[in-house]
Amino acid sequence: MARILTLTLNPALDLTVRLARLEPGQVNRSETQASQAAGKGLNVAQVLADLGHNLTVGGFLGADNPAAFEALFARRGFVDGFIRVPGETRSNIKLAESDGRITDINGPGPEVDELAQITLLGRLDNLAAGHDLAVVAGSLPPGVSPEWLAELLKRLKRLGLRVALDTSGAALRAGLVAAPWLIKPNTEELAEVCGRPLESFAAQAEEAARLQAQGIEQVVISQGAEGVRWFAPDQAWLALPPRVTVASTVGAGDSLLAGMLHGLLSGWPAQRTLRCATAIAAQAVTQVGVGIGDAVQLQQLESAVVVHALPEQQEVPR
Repeated sequence: MARILTLTLNPALDLTVRLARLEPGQVNRSETQASQAAGKGLNVAQVLADLGHNLTVGGFLGADNPAAFEALFARRGFVDGFIRVPGETRSNIKLAESDGRITDINGPGPEVDELAQITLLGRLDNLAAGHDLAVVAGSLPPGVSPEWLAELLKRLKRLGLRVALDTSGAALRAGLVAAPWLIKPNTEELAEVCGRPLESFAAQAEEAARLQAQGIEQVVISQGAEGVRWFAPDQAWLALPPRVTVASTVGAGDSLLAGMLHGLLSGWPAQRTLRCATAIAAQAVTQVGVGIGDAVQLQQLESAVVVHALPEQQEVPR
């Protein structure tokens, strides 16, 4: 299997609270709660580890509360490349209602000063050595600019790594300029940075062609229950997931990205790659927590995923 580096610049302690229904302004009583070390890059890393890959993880971690993260690294066998910075890693609260609705309350993260940023860039040579791919995922902490993110992506590329990027807003806009190998925005995130609606297949195909012309080879657009559109260099694809009972949508996009990377690194045909990735994402929403916990369920979900090849400029089959 592959050796993969994931960089999570703004990790978080995720507290997921399950309740029947959120009543704003009232006393709400939870049914269950769970806390876990998380962040988009770390979520991707956990799914990739379940798929058999070897992981190095890095980014910025608060020096005041690293215990949960260090326990995760030890349990998963991750190589720890995180830079410790003063302060606490942020906490994110996920309020999960019985109908599947999630309310996120995300913290900002600790301030990351220039020295910490220089230190991480200086470690890239060692961190990247011997790896097949780098994943940069998640938001930027205070002190880290979108321009710095673009420089990070360019350095990873100069070190010979293919780079997968999953972020949003100004960070995504700057990251696109660096032309990573693969991007995985959702429809709203990509529409925001390109400045126009992208609900139709034709609009998405046009935008994907523009991005591919500037050097971004793989454009994966996640659409939740509406499926996944993947614009590869020679073909566009649509995957429609099976209907499932939603427990939490936290980590679904990260699971999709991990599945896509697994298939591409394994050299699978496009249909198999997309079918597997979509099934992994579908399984993710049936559980609280990240990872592939039930191989039999995953196989059943995969057999229920529908994959279409999309002719150029043709609307999605329904």
